[in-house]
Amino acid sequence: MNVFAALDVSQDLTAICLVDGAGTVVTEAKVLTCPDAISAWLAGQPGDLERVGMETGPLAVWLWNALTERGLPVVCLDARHANGVLKMMPNKTDRLDARGLAQIVRTGWFRAVQIKSHDAYVTRALLTTRDTLVRMRVRLENEVRGLLKTFGVMFGKRVGGFKRRAEEIIARDLTVSPELVPIFEALMRARRDILARIADLDRRIRVIARRHQTVRLLMTTPGVGSITAMAVVAAFDDAERFRRSSSAGAYLGLTPRRYESGEISRNGRVSKRGDAFTRKCLFEAANAIYCRKLGGSRLRVPTQIHPLSRPERPGGTRHGKTRGAKGGCRRPVPGRRQNPRSADGTGRLPVRLSLWQKPRQLARVQVWPRQRPSTQPETFSRAPESSILPL
Repeated sequence: MNVFAALDVSQDLTAICLVDGAGTVVTEAKVLTCPDAISAWLAGQPGDLERVGMETGPLAVWLWNALTERGLPVVCLDARHANGVLKMMPNKTDRLDARGLAQIVRTGWFRAVQIKSHDAYVTRALLTTRDTLVRMRVRLENEVRGLLKTFGVMFGKRVGGFKRRAEEIIARDLTVSPELVPIFEALMRARRDILARIADLDRRIRVIARRHQTVRLLMTTPGVGSITAMAVVAAFDDAERFRRSSSAGAYLGLTPRRYESGEISRNGRVSKRGDAFTRKCLFEAANAIYCRKLGGSRLRVPTQIHPLSRPERPGGTRHGKTRGAKGGCRRPVPGRRQNPRSADGTGRLPVRLSLWQKPRQLARVQVWPRQRPSTQPETFSRAPESSILPL
């Protein structure tokens, strides 16, 4: 008799439910949240264990690796999908959740979550630790600015030189209130220690980036540094599990949502599913491409510009540069994958955008219909006067 098991994991205890092929509950129990205790209980139950399922969570990676090493057929279920089934139950208990998960595992109506390698989680921990320290530094700096405003001292807007400006204020503007000096000195010492820890992590990141071939390859893309490249490598881990390169954008939540019901059909905003840190890094890299002069990068070629739309900077549309940056996050690197929409297979669309050097003047937008590739060189005529649109 084949049986299916499900684990409802909590920090102290784990509820286990065992069902047969017909969905009948065979046995239930609660054991300690420990791989040895879970595997020992499952080994003493009747029947052939076909599949063991559990939801994603903080302890899922540890339990999955430990139970897999003990020879158990463990699968990790997407918690969002499992929640859609479990919320139909009138009551919520650990025992009922384990029963519901067992039925999901038995029917196979679930989406398995890929557990990454150990190196991917180590890299992820390194990057998230650095990001946490950076946010702590920013919070300390904002705390200093806010406290100074309370006593009528304006820090001022400047890029860089925070330490020098703070020392000037402590030595000059806080002389009338000497009891405030130790308070701000404590904040500055904490900021200095955090900066030292960030610099140490940056050195570790650079060392790892030099040794990793895929990271070095990704860093050849304009706007992509060691942190973004390592975040992408840690998020994807095994790129062979993607059947198409276009699935990478959907995996990181960079594709729009779709809603269709009857005559209603509309596209929403990006789903924002997946790794938020990697998505943020890619968004910053895309903004670096669209907002800086990085040479003749082919990534800046606009996808398509309608003659009646307002021309923007390359990559943007009349909706603003934010949508252009989101599209650039999931745009493949030229040469890695051809654009299927292009007529000649080069990855470029027959659209040209030429902006005058002086800002806030006229932009000439020329749009030509798609034609079959020809052996003769392309010649473009001057754009008609109707295509000259004000910015």
